[in-house]
Parts: sequence; C-alpha cells; structure tokens
Amino acid sequence: MQYTDVCIESFGYTIPEEIWDSATLEAKLEPIYKRLRLPEGRLELMTGIKERRFWPRETKPSELSQNSARLALEAADFDPSRVGSLIHGSVCRDFLEPATACTVHNQLGLPRKCLIFDVSNACLGILTGVVQAANMIQLGQIEAALVVGSEGGRQLVETTINTLNRDTSLTRKSIKSAVASLTIGSASCAVLLTHASISQTQNRLVAAAVNANTQFHDLCQSHNDQAGVEMQPLMKTDSEKLMHHGVETGVATLPDFLEQSQWSIPDIDRVICHQVGVAHQKLMLQSLGINPDLDYSTFPWLGNTGAAALPITMAVACEKEFITPGQRVAMLGIGSGINCMMLGVEWNKTCVRSSIFKPQ
Repeated sequence: MQYTDVCIESFGYTIPEEIWDSATLEAKLEPIYKRLRLPEGRLELMTGIKERRFWPRETKPSELSQNSARLALEAADFDPSRVGSLIHGSVCRDFLEPATACTVHNQLGLPRKCLIFDVSNACLGILTGVVQAANMIQLGQIEAALVVGSEGGRQLVETTINTLNRDTSLTRKSIKSAVASLTIGSASCAVLLTHASISQTQNRLVAAAVNANTQFHDLCQSHNDQAGVEMQPLMKTDSEKLMHHGVETGVATLPDFLEQSQWSIPDIDRVICHQVGVAHQKLMLQSLGINPDLDYSTFPWLGNTGAAALPITMAVACEKEFITPGQRVAMLGIGSGINCMMLGVEWNKTCVRSSIFKPQ
C-alpha cells in the first residue's frame, strides 16, 4: 500500500495517575512466590518493565478515548465538523454492542455523516484503523479521520494475580503462560489523519505493508469474550513461541515494506516497535538489522499497553524530540494472530497534547 495524499496530523494521549511498580505487583503474588520459591525481582529482570499504570475501577474506555481524541483535535486546532470517520481500535471497549465508537462520537459531537465503527485486531487495532482511515483519505472519500483506543489492564492483571494465588496445581513451568499478562498496563491514544491538501504538518504517510501469519493464531488467546468495566479476563500466552514466530513474521514483512516505501534500511532514521519487553525489542531489531539506537521505548514505565502501545510511544518520542523534522520513521507493529503491520512516515512537524487522567 502506497500513499501520496495522507498525513498523520496529530496525536493526543492520556495516561493513568495510579502506578504499580513490579515490586508492588510481586508483593501481591506472595502466596505463589513463596510456594514455588520464586526470587523477587524476577518479573522486572525478565521483561525490563519497571512499572505500569492503571485506570480507576469502573472507568469506561470511551471516557478515556474521548479525552485523547479531543486532545488530538486541540493539538492540530482542527474543526471536529470536518472529521469524516471515527474508528475505535482498542481491545477494550465499553460493551459487546453497540460499538464503543458510538459513545465517543456522541461525546465529541462529531457530524452525523461521520462513518464510525470499532476495529478489533489485538495489539494492532489502532494501527489497523490508521490504515483503513488512510485508505479512505487517499481515495478522496473523506478529508480527515480520528483513530483512537483505550486499554485498561487492571482487570487482566488483578484477575491473573487472583488466579495464580488460588491455583495450587501450578508449577514453575506452567506459570510461564501467565507472565505476559503481568506485563500489561493501561493507556489511551488518538491519531488524527488528514488529506495532505489541508494538513498543517505535512507528516506524510508513505506506505504500509501487512503480513498475516495465522497458523500461529493460538499462541496468545483470551479465555472468553467479555467487554465492559466488570469483565474478568484471563489470557494464556506462549510468550517464547509468540516472540520468535512474531519476529519471524516481522522479518518476512520487511522486504514488502521496503519495496512499498521505496526505502532501504539506511534510509530509516527512527523506529517505533510494539512495546512488549526488552527481550522482544532486542531480538526484533537484531533480526531486522536495525540499529537499536534508532528505537524509542515506553515499556519500562508503561508496560505493554496493547493497541495503544505503538501510537503512544510514537507520540511520546515526538514530544521528547527523539523524532525531529526531516526524519523517516518506521512503525513496526506485531500482534497476536500472528499479524504484522509496518507503516512509514516522513516526519515534518510535531503536534501532540497529553494529559494524566484524574477522575472527577
């Protein structure tokens, strides 16, 4: 997929006020740590995640998404009446139906002719929405789109802790399938895309490439399908196989991405990967032949925030001036399924607004 008329205009993001460091989380796992004689500090050592953040209980994704979307509009000083599509792309949503995008659309006061829907694609949900929005803009169907999502990791982490502490049949080997769930954090991010003719930033989306390696769809799965603030999710993940096959999928996607973007590896100035942990980051960059100094990470202080992870990391990297005008940025996403999605952007100007969520 190649683009000539699409720009990533701005980002808006929201992060929680409440912080759990890995030591705090391990303290909550004291029963199983004592029974299995697990050493303290193991979680941070394995993942590189020092802390993660959580929304207050009963907080709906739509409440956070509308805040992030509003921030993105404010950052670009963009008229909401010109938004032609709103896509909600996080794993977390308010209900099984209607679409969470309906609530966000209403809260933002977007026009009724706006095309709205939810997208579900694990950790690639927001990126998938960005590609769908870019296609509509490139085709001339709309002139602007908002893609947003909000992930709440508290329910998954707390349910995992309670399950691990209760299940006396677990061993050091069998507990490994729950480790990935303990890396999860919460975050919300929105991306505003516009047609180049009305863009004030001219941050050109150049190309996108995808790869669906679905023979490994069963390596990371939720136990049941739930939505809303009262859900109690559980995940089973073969982290080692998921990492290795995910990286293999990334390596297989790279040639198509370079062909579509008409870039070479030396042309890439900055890289933003999905935020899983230190082992995944190291293996991914090494396998792709990319200098690790080009990569920016948020997983040490946000954890793995699902579909929000890559776009919020891009936003923070821009805020911190790690990404600067004139640079070519590769957004390298991998999600369970296994799906890979790579986007290339020529960066020109940063428009980002952020906030820390404090309940009323």
